[in-house]
Amino acid sequence: MDQVHVIRHHVLVEGRSQRRVAQEFGISRLTVRKYVGEAVPARKAEARPRPRPVWDQVGGRVQALLAESRQWTGGKQRLTATRLHGLLVAEGHHVGVTVVKAAVAEWKRQRREVFVPLTYRPGDLAEVDFFEVLVDVDGTRRKAWLFLMRLMYSGRDFAWIYDRQDQISFLDGHVRAFAHFDGVPARVAYDNLRAAVVRILVGGARILTPRFTALASHYLLEACFCRPGEGHDKGGVEARGKAVRQQALVPIPVGPTLARINATLLAGMDARLETQRDAAGQTIGARFTEEQRRLRRAPIPFAAEATTLATVTPRALVRLEGAVYSVWTRWAGLDLVVRVGPSTVTIVGRDGTRVHHPRKRFGERSIDYRHYLTELARKPQAVRQVLPDLLRDLGAPFPAIWDQLHGAHGPRDAARLFAKVLGQLDTHGAGVVVPALTAALAAGTPLLLALTPAPAPDRLALEAVPARLRDLDVGSGCAADYDGWLAGVGV
Repeated sequence: MDQVHVIRHHVLVEGRSQRRVAQEFGISRLTVRKYVGEAVPARKAEARPRPRPVWDQVGGRVQALLAESRQWTGGKQRLTATRLHGLLVAEGHHVGVTVVKAAVAEWKRQRREVFVPLTYRPGDLAEVDFFEVLVDVDGTRRKAWLFLMRLMYSGRDFAWIYDRQDQISFLDGHVRAFAHFDGVPARVAYDNLRAAVVRILVGGARILTPRFTALASHYLLEACFCRPGEGHDKGGVEARGKAVRQQALVPIPVGPTLARINATLLAGMDARLETQRDAAGQTIGARFTEEQRRLRRAPIPFAAEATTLATVTPRALVRLEGAVYSVWTRWAGLDLVVRVGPSTVTIVGRDGTRVHHPRKRFGERSIDYRHYLTELARKPQAVRQVLPDLLRDLGAPFPAIWDQLHGAHGPRDAARLFAKVLGQLDTHGAGVVVPALTAALAAGTPLLLALTPAPAPDRLALEAVPARLRDLDVGSGCAADYDGWLAGVGV
């Protein structure tokens, strides 16, 4: 127990004399009297600051090194107090490391940023960021990117996972979020990400990318950007992104497709509307109902896609972002327009025909062998080479047709006959060929005979028929009746 408290207790509570207490503790009676007379004894005030001769010698150099350190440090290679002490010792200064650490701590304290407690108004501000995540898609674990938009007043979130952290995904995330919220906030806060910012100018101004400028103009939103390197300027979405990764995405989400994973994620996020409450006990759903009335009505969705030109190779392939996509063989060698969406690639032919593919990662391929029917009809050996993928793309009834031809003729002749079937499919189209093949399979008739069109009957021109016979209506008859019909007719 504190000595002052014990002395005061002996004198004031137990009634002992100050002399006796002074003798017991071996201190002056004047000291006992002071302790008894003051509830909180005052500390002795220093008449003047204590001298610091060591700091007086090195203080200026410490301040100079700390100020200059920005020129010869960067990133995670920062000047520590221990390293600063080593530099001072190398220069011949005699100073302890404790003094240097105290000086560095005070230097940082004086420059530490003070945060302003913020308030948010309904419909005023949203914050956006990307976060790296892991997903298991169709049995394969891979890296993906979580787009997160948070309405700061209500705390409602929109999240969507993309294969890429590119501008197309960034724009598409806005389109989906505004459609999900059924409204657009007045302002949206961002990092200085390349999808939106081309250059940071003096004074905080930004030169924006054309596509992001178009999106901001379309939705009439004000884009606000954080100070470079200051992620806490939008700490709301930063903290929420960490929580989503640790709660909604643990264990790592699993699904046959990324779209299925996203649907499950978004349903889980919306389930918080009626369960999560703020400090006042109000649910997110109730606050969002209030905020939604202040959101600007969302216009028609913005086209979140990029348009580029690509040359079709002699193999009828288009190379884009390291991936390969097939097109019709008649387009080989042409320069075509390609529209790239977040999950699809659309290649537009000069006649307006469109070829759609799922967007692939670097090094992957999307080949539809229906595009090569013209060539496969002339190359039976190529048919055998690509047969599994070809049957997958053609669908029913072509696997059953191949099985029948293969069983009856063997692989080589079956490939030759199947090439003829492909030729008919390329010439007449699926609308004619598929029903004929289906009927032939059901009836057990020869397949190629079912595809051979019946010869059209010869018809006489009306002028070649005698005038007396042109209006003759024959219901039925036999060969002998023709003698009577032709009587008196010059033929």
